[in-house]
Amino acid sequence: MAMAASLGGFFLRLATLLCLFQFVQAKTVSYDWNVTWVNANPDGLMERKVIGINGEWPLPIVEVDKGDRLIVNVYNGLGDKDTSVHWHGMFQNGTNGMDGPSMVTQCPIPPGHSFTYNFTINQNGTYWYHCHTGNCYPDGHRQALIVHDKDAYFNEMYDKEYTITMSDWYHELIEDINWIRKANPTGAEPVPQAFLMNDMTSANISVKPGETYLLRLINVGAFVAQYFYIEDHTFKIVEVDGVYTDPTEASILYIAVAQRYTILVEAKNSTEKNYPIVMAADSQLLDTIPSDLQLNITSWLEYNAEAAHPQAVMTVDDVSNLDPIDDMTLVPHDRMELLTDPDVTIDVTVIMQNLGDGAGYAFLNNISYTMPKVPALYTVLSSGNYSTDATIYGEYTQPTVLKKNQVVEIILNNGDTGSHPFHLHGHNFQLVDRAPGYGEHFYDYLDGGPVAYDASNHGDFPQYPMRRDTFILPPQGYFVIRFVADNPGVWFFHCHIDWHLSQGLGMLLIEAPEQIQEQEQVSSQAYDNCRAKDIPFEGNAAANTKDWLDLTGQNKQVDWLPAGFTTKGIVALVFSCVSAFLGMASISMYGATGIESKKVETAAEGENSAARDG
Repeated sequence: MAMAASLGGFFLRLATLLCLFQFVQAKTVSYDWNVTWVNANPDGLMERKVIGINGEWPLPIVEVDKGDRLIVNVYNGLGDKDTSVHWHGMFQNGTNGMDGPSMVTQCPIPPGHSFTYNFTINQNGTYWYHCHTGNCYPDGHRQALIVHDKDAYFNEMYDKEYTITMSDWYHELIEDINWIRKANPTGAEPVPQAFLMNDMTSANISVKPGETYLLRLINVGAFVAQYFYIEDHTFKIVEVDGVYTDPTEASILYIAVAQRYTILVEAKNSTEKNYPIVMAADSQLLDTIPSDLQLNITSWLEYNAEAAHPQAVMTVDDVSNLDPIDDMTLVPHDRMELLTDPDVTIDVTVIMQNLGDGAGYAFLNNISYTMPKVPALYTVLSSGNYSTDATIYGEYTQPTVLKKNQVVEIILNNGDTGSHPFHLHGHNFQLVDRAPGYGEHFYDYLDGGPVAYDASNHGDFPQYPMRRDTFILPPQGYFVIRFVADNPGVWFFHCHIDWHLSQGLGMLLIEAPEQIQEQEQVSSQAYDNCRAKDIPFEGNAAANTKDWLDLTGQNKQVDWLPAGFTTKGIVALVFSCVSAFLGMASISMYGATGIESKKVETAAEGENSAARDG
């Protein structure tokens, strides 16, 4: 008995020492960032203003170890633009106020003001950071965030690692691209002018024969998904969105905006040849393809700097023939089993439609996300017993209140003909089901009509579903995801195509609000930023603190069109107006020409008459 007690005490002390050892190993990584405008010309076609940090662009890659505390002091030196920083993929357990999306978890950082992001990272893998205030990160405010893990199962399987970002690139400032307007009733997304790899048009990866390389791939773009492959090479996927996978061989990846893959590439034994690393834009996402837009970017797996650097064999017309691996077939290395018997199901449908101003907007269950007057987290913190009533968060944030540790299922149906990569803040989620394709490939959706999820008629769910934080909703299809509401916070669920988010394709999950009130603390600095912007930090979505259920004055979406109008009707109306203007112009020109001709004829007759009289 005494020996058992002694052994119990020994193991308790040992566990305590191990925890202390891990704590001692952790460190604090600090940055001071002055966010300003700088000039850059990454595609060699046009110099433009971009958002830099400490006078430099591309931005710094943030690298930490699992368990580290990250402190980033952000000063907004832009002068004419608000900002904030979202740490994409970070769960922010207990630090919801550090998540970054403006009017969700904080007020934006005004010019001349600061905000300190301070949180501990108990995750591992490949992430990124980006601005989350309006349409700002396509102006260059995005970069990789890497969390190294000394216990990663593949640490002994590679010799060196590289980080590769891929993105679309626009020559205009995003705020100058006026695209949500009556003249664009179909909501056609702006087409980029270029595509970049590591913020360049070419980024070589130097390798040595026989060695193995870990490549971290991140799509930091605003719109266009990318195919990725290395000619005459296969690779093994070992991580997706921060979740380790069983090593899975593949040759082609399809990476939507915000998604990440980590792969192992084994170099060949010869140095006679260099091999193209190909990034090919998914041209099916583009409504128009300008003749001067280069859809493919070629870099090289460089074995020999003196050898030739051949162009990729494929042409732009071959992209539809590429056959990427299906991410639903991947298996998480930790073998987390399928979450069964959801406690709550959220069933929403995506549509794209016009509102009363004639412009195109995006909707979840006929609601186009519109920011509240008070950041939703601050509504939680100031609402007391009302925090569990979804009404107070506003009609146009489409809030769902969740209880702690509920198993949550989201069914997302797509009434649109385009795909949408949806991202959930604060969690990763299980990929439970997705609409089947209509062709020989899992991604062939364009030939069929809209198909909604039928809970009574579906295929077998995976035993060990893959998890990630950004998943592609297929055109006219659906997906089903599940997660446990074990992370109290206000979490944004939205399409990560930045154009679609600006159209309103998002909603809020208010997770365990009573626990948020117990654990969340907001700095005086955060409230000062609200005061500087004259943004209330107490009250419901309408900033009402007297009657929490009174939403009079809340921000609303644009009114709906009068009954009977459709998108096609709007298009017809716009083109009718254009035709009318052209017609009036033609009539005016014709009339003016006729009047001028008559004047000439009259003058000629007068001259002839005068000649006869003479």
